[in-house]
Amino acid sequence: RIAGGRNTIFLTTALLIAPAIGTGYALQDINTPLWVFQLLALLCGFGGGNFASSMSNISFFFPKKIQGLSLGLNAGLGNFGVTATQILIPFVMTFGLFGGAPMVLTSDSGTLIGKIPAGSETWIFNAGFIWAAILIPLTILSWFLISNIRAEHVSPQIGGVASSFFKIVVMLTVGLITSVAGLWFILPESANGSGLNISKWIVLPVVIAVTVGILAILPGLSQRVRAQYKIFSHPHTWIMTVIYTMTFGSFIGYSAALPLSIKVIFGFQHIAGEDGVMTHTLANPNAPSALTYAWIGPFIGAVIRPVGGWLSDKLGGALVTQICSIIMVAGALGAAHFMQEAYTSATPEEYFMPFFLTIMTLFLAAGIGNGSTFRTIAVVFDRQQAGPVLGWTSAVAAYGAFIIPIVFGEQIEKGFPEQALYGFAAFYVVCLVLNWVVYLRPSAKYKNP
Repeated sequence: RIAGGRNTIFLTTALLIAPAIGTGYALQDINTPLWVFQLLALLCGFGGGNFASSMSNISFFFPKKIQGLSLGLNAGLGNFGVTATQILIPFVMTFGLFGGAPMVLTSDSGTLIGKIPAGSETWIFNAGFIWAAILIPLTILSWFLISNIRAEHVSPQIGGVASSFFKIVVMLTVGLITSVAGLWFILPESANGSGLNISKWIVLPVVIAVTVGILAILPGLSQRVRAQYKIFSHPHTWIMTVIYTMTFGSFIGYSAALPLSIKVIFGFQHIAGEDGVMTHTLANPNAPSALTYAWIGPFIGAVIRPVGGWLSDKLGGALVTQICSIIMVAGALGAAHFMQEAYTSATPEEYFMPFFLTIMTLFLAAGIGNGSTFRTIAVVFDRQQAGPVLGWTSAVAAYGAFIIPIVFGEQIEKGFPEQALYGFAAFYVVCLVLNWVVYLRPSAKYKNP
């Protein structure tokens, strides 16, 4: 709203070209230091800002009766990027698409890396270059096919292109600086962090609060930024932030955590010694491939989101969200059970398919619920506030991509990976109760929006 939809999405898409090309070059040298990859990963965060911007921008194009479908299409098609990554990158690594000398993959176990035998020649740096090739035409198309809506309630007096770009860069810089500070507090010294071991549950809220606070006092922008901050006085902003985190946060988080779970839990034999202590270091020759299965969940979650939006336009967003919440509770508990069985078995592959199917159920419900929450936000908030709320909730929920894999990793390290899913199931129960109390009980102010 401050710089215009076209200006924002064009510039943030263009900025993603830098980490894509940088990743291609960094992967050409096995001696590239860790901090380079950390910086490139940080800059990839422009994609998260791009997504939040697009959700806010597109909400102004459609009437409320089809907000669920339109937002579901935008988000669903957008999140095909997760699936595309997990399919496209392994494929383009197998031939010299952009030239250059191949590199030889090595593995500590000397076995397969995904489906690629250790010792194979691969063009791993194509993983970065392929996205640059995709982003360049998309950047051009975004300039010519997206509009800056100039209605007073949407983007009043956004100014010229140069001034809009300046405002965007200043605000993104604030986000980058606070992110770097937060990462420094969280990361260990071995990963260029402080080593202070401060809890992520403390650092993340502080990073968000500090970012929001700095944006509110930026010279020349503070008045217009604070005008959007009116959403924070609306109680339903916070309610929908929690519920949207359940759906989108789970979708994006499980997308990142599933490959890790397949590799660690089903990639090793779990054997109890004579002293009863479990060991998890012997490679499982019958392990399923993460490359074969990991993309399916994000694919299901992305393709079903427009369906969730369409159903919500017909049945009401809160009702669809409630049904999805119940399914997600059951799915998390089921996946936890099979995960626990696999992590205490010398033949964990026996439990893989039941685990996989329950996780797919989670993706399905999260995808449908993602579409239904869009509908609820579009109905509860007026036209002026719906866009900023969609941007805010999608930005906060994206932390699921960080939180869920980290929690899985922590619990795997402790030897109880199922505890992570029990915790997520408890969160889903909270969301289920919250959704019913606020939007479905007989005396609700906004009845089944």
